[in-house]
Amino acid sequence: MQTEMNASAVTDTTTREGLLALFRETATEVVERDFHHVVEATVITELTIDSLGMLEIIGSMERQLKIQIPDEMLSGITTIHDLLDVVEKRQAIS
Repeated sequence: MQTEMNASAVTDTTTREGLLALFRETATEVVERDFHHVVEATVITELTIDSLGMLEIIGSMERQLKIQIPDEMLSGITTIHDLLDVVEKRQAIS
């Protein structure tokens, strides 16, 4: 019996809650720490994820969502809310 499912298979990434769940699952997988407590107001620097880790998380989300986020759209992002705003904008044009 399979107890774990692929996050993207069960996460509705068309909703804001689904995107937040995708971030939590992806961050937990990439950094190998539990990020299920993260909320949209969480400041990214408080997560103590280095820049390479964040790039891996964002890259993984891009692949799962089949979007591309230009580097210039990532500047100025300070919270998970900001990141999800950018992801939603990219989904809207994909």
